[in-house]
Amino acid sequence: MDLNAFKDPALAKGLIASIQKWAPEHAVLMEVCGTHTVAIARNGIRNLMPEGTRLASGPGCPVCVTSNRDIDTVIALSRVPNVIITTFGDMTRVPGSSSSLLKEQAAGADVRICYSPLDALTIAKENPDRPVVFVGVGFETTTPLVAMAIKRARAMGLSNFSVFAAHKNMPGALEAIIADPKLQVDALILPGHVSTIIGVEPYRFLAEKYGIPGVITGFEPLDVLEGITMLMRQLHEGRAEIEIAYKRGVMEQGNPVAMAVIDEVFDTCTATWRGLGPIEGSGYCIRPEYAQFDALRRFDLDIEPTVEPRGCRCGDVLRSAMAPDECPLFNKVCTPENPVGPCMVSSEGSCAAYYRYYR
Repeated sequence: MDLNAFKDPALAKGLIASIQKWAPEHAVLMEVCGTHTVAIARNGIRNLMPEGTRLASGPGCPVCVTSNRDIDTVIALSRVPNVIITTFGDMTRVPGSSSSLLKEQAAGADVRICYSPLDALTIAKENPDRPVVFVGVGFETTTPLVAMAIKRARAMGLSNFSVFAAHKNMPGALEAIIADPKLQVDALILPGHVSTIIGVEPYRFLAEKYGIPGVITGFEPLDVLEGITMLMRQLHEGRAEIEIAYKRGVMEQGNPVAMAVIDEVFDTCTATWRGLGPIEGSGYCIRPEYAQFDALRRFDLDIEPTVEPRGCRCGDVLRSAMAPDECPLFNKVCTPENPVGPCMVSSEGSCAAYYRYYR
């Protein structure tokens, strides 16, 4: 076993030995975050697990879990005369029912990639006679930034700026997965980025109600191994707690300032997740006080009937009902150059990670 790729090979060896020592005969550990999925694949961590232990990818890729209906809505927004669509890069390639933002751009739509919602504010300021829509996707990591952009737009008097809010929060989706008896997840590798914002409390019900241990960990290979080690120890000792292995980045209480700005601008609502369906309280919608910045309230849209991509199993991959390479389209019809579903589009998608590292 060559562990020289790890920053501290001796520590890696010790963690792997502990995992082997404490691992039950059978265990399914779900890594919730797409960044963890990539880290596990890139560093060969799945191959270091004991026989009988499976690392399953979960719904932690924000682009991937965005429903086809939401993608079709964004495409309808791009067809509004004179509108400028601003979004993160991955969203442009996600196929909807019959098109994508990239195809709409090729047909003449004004679609611009941003690295921050504040970039969209700059575009709105530079184009006062054109409506500018920012497509907001992501979990609690990006939601505060969009909330601040909306607050700043109001302070700047940018009446031509609005947001299509497709933000989601993670705990409701985790409950839907844990409560599904077909999936049988034993423990959760919880996301580091999201947890810097929400802290520990929103996850406690997983341990208290369902007896599922969880560990919040970082994204370095040693972080991931430490998180898995802590989970294996909990399973070995029959405990179910939410622990932090990423204490340099995550505090118990999270980031109260970021949560406060989310609560000021957004309310929770039912959101539809690809593969999981509608989940009550798992989405964020813009509060009435900021309604002037809600793209859905501003525009009368003609949204085409939603059609799911034929043969695509992204939904099953996102809830870990199957591995990406078990999809019949994987590496045949569906590749990063010709993606059928969003799990092959996003850099955090499970299918893209499997294509790159496991083929």
